[in-house]
Amino acid sequence: MEYPRWAPLYRRIADDLHLPFEREVAAGRALRDLLPARGRHDATARATGRLRAKEVVVVGLGPGAGPPPLWRRREGADPLAVVAADGAAAVCLDAGIVPDVVVTDLDGPVPAEIAANARGAFIVVHAHGDNGAALEEWVPQFPGALAGSWAGPPDDELLDVGGFTDGDRAAYLAAAAGARSILLWGFDFDRVDEPPGPVRERKRRKLGWARVALQELAADGAPLKAWTRDGRVEPYPGGIHGASTR
Repeated sequence: MEYPRWAPLYRRIADDLHLPFEREVAAGRALRDLLPARGRHDATARATGRLRAKEVVVVGLGPGAGPPPLWRRREGADPLAVVAADGAAAVCLDAGIVPDVVVTDLDGPVPAEIAANARGAFIVVHAHGDNGAALEEWVPQFPGALAGSWAGPPDDELLDVGGFTDGDRAAYLAAAAGARSILLWGFDFDRVDEPPGPVRERKRRKLGWARVALQELAADGAPLKAWTRDGRVEPYPGGIHGASTR
């Protein structure tokens, strides 16, 4: 999805959640300064090289999902790539899966993401108005391939292919990279772990927007599918691609 199409939806999200854009600008500026020279150029192109024309499994951290059962994918299928959304990187590593790409705003188990990076994973670090301290602490510690993203217009240094939370942002990245198909594993927009209160309510609203973002991506023509724990692969609601398969 091109940025001009995504931006109006992001403005709706920002208005609903009271996300001042000036804080996003400050975070983006900080991330640019923290990225090593090799991480500040051709961000979208470098991510595309990992995912283009592949069947991309985007791994979320839904309760009880665990790692994706990659062995279930049929023989002779398209080349496979794995994109882990933040904390799902640790789940993948524990199962012996090194993600091709990790999309993170650094609020999960970052040492696992650094370990994945050291083993070849490409890391896309997202800057937003609330993670400045995490950016300063963790970005210099990544030893491998790295790029940055933010919530403003994309440029050569920071990408913005759309998406709001780590999970849907990972799916947007796969779509922008030209993935042949995008399978969502471990996505759950209904269950929230936090106890009742303001934090729980805000997370529920964020997950609601993540659901909307993915519906918009599917409606835009992205080959988005849901991979369920019983092995079914179904077109994502709102999408136009494909029939159910096993």
